[in-house]
Amino acid sequence: MKFIKDLKEKEYQKFWEQTTNNHFMQSYEWGQACQKNRDQIPYYVGLIDDKKKLVAAALLLKKKTPLNMCYFYAPRGYTLDFSNKQVLAEFTKEIKNFLEEENAIYLRIDPPIMYQEINTDGNKIEGGKNNYNIFNHLINLGYKHKGFNKLYEGNQPRYTFRTYFEKYKTFADVEKSFSKSYSRPVKRSYNYDIEIYLSDEVKTFHDLIKIVSSKDGFHEYSYDYYKNVYDEFSKRNHIKIFNARINPTKLIEKFKKELSKEKKEERKIKIEKDIKYFEELAESHPNEYTCASLICTYSKTGAWSLYIGNDETATYTGTINRLYYEFIKDAYENNYEYADLFGVVGDPHTKYKNLAGIYEYKRKIGGDYIEFIGEFDLINKPFWYTILPVLLKIYRNIKKL
Repeated sequence: MKFIKDLKEKEYQKFWEQTTNNHFMQSYEWGQACQKNRDQIPYYVGLIDDKKKLVAAALLLKKKTPLNMCYFYAPRGYTLDFSNKQVLAEFTKEIKNFLEEENAIYLRIDPPIMYQEINTDGNKIEGGKNNYNIFNHLINLGYKHKGFNKLYEGNQPRYTFRTYFEKYKTFADVEKSFSKSYSRPVKRSYNYDIEIYLSDEVKTFHDLIKIVSSKDGFHEYSYDYYKNVYDEFSKRNHIKIFNARINPTKLIEKFKKELSKEKKEERKIKIEKDIKYFEELAESHPNEYTCASLICTYSKTGAWSLYIGNDETATYTGTINRLYYEFIKDAYENNYEYADLFGVVGDPHTKYKNLAGIYEYKRKIGGDYIEFIGEFDLINKPFWYTILPVLLKIYRNIKKL
C-alpha cells in the first residue's frame, strides 16, 4: 500500500462521498473553510492499495506551534472502514511517518463511530450493539483515548440525537416519533402563516444568532465565519439555510376577522392575545420579516442541523420547532439516510449552563441517542505533548501583551 500526501480535490471528494460513515467535517469544503476561519492548513491524505484503489482518506488540519512544530486534527476522521483492521493499521503506520516528517507533536481524531447503545438517560443498554472491538484496536495501534467526557470538553460533542429514516415507512411514521410537546408548537405555527423558504444570504442568520448568543450567554462566530462556511459548502450544494418569514400586519388583519366571527369565549381570549402581541411587534416590524434561520450541512448520506438563530417572535409562534421539522422533512424527502441534530451532552441532568435544556429539547424531537467513541491522540513527541498545554498558555499570554 502507498500513502498519498496530497490527494487531488476530485479524488478526495469522490472517495469521501462513497464512504459509508462519512461526515461533513471530513469533507473537502470543511478543510477550506477552516483554513479561512481558523488559520488551519488542510492536508488531504490517503492510502491506495496494490491495485491503486483508494481505501482510506483523511482531512488533517495543521496548526503551527512555537519552535517550528505543529499538531494535527482530523475532525470526525478518518474517512475509512474502521472495521477493516488491516487498512486502519496500515493507514496509522503511514500517518505516524507523516507526523514525523511534519515535525508534529500529535494528531487527534474523533471518529463518527458509535461506542455503545445507550438509553435516554445515557446508560448502557445491556445486550445492545457496541464497537468495543474498534475502540480496543485503536488502543492497540498506539492511540491514546482522551476519556469518556459527558459535556462539551472535547473538540466536538460526544453525543447526538440522530433519526435514521430506514426505520420508518412514511414521513407520517417519522412524525409519530416526535413527542407531543414538540409537535404542538409545530402545529401552532401554521396559525401564523409562517413562510418557510431557502436562502442564500447569511447576514439575516447572523443578526438572529447574535440575539440568541446574547440571551444564552455564548459568543457567536463572526459574520465572515458563517459566510465562509456557506460559500465553501454551497459549491457542491452541501448546505441549506432554512428561513422562516412572518408578516405582523397581515396577521393582525387576519385575527381581527377571526375575532369578529368567533363565538367561543376561550378562543376569543387567545385571538385577542395574538392581536395585542402582533400590534406591539408591528411597531418595529410592520412588514414581513425573517424571525428564525437554520443552517444545515449535508454529505451524500447524512444531514446535520448546525446553527440556529431566532428572535422572541419565533419562540412565541412555535417557529423554532417548525424549522427543525422542515429540516427533517426535507432530509427524508430527499432520501438522506439520517438527520442529525449535531450535539448534546451525555449527562441529561447536568446543572452546567443550559446544556440539560438543550438535551431535553432535542430528545423531544426524537431519533436515536448516540454515544460516539471519543477522541484519540496519536502521539509523535511525548515530551512536547505533555508540556504543550502549558507552552500554548504562556505563548497566548505573551501575545496579549
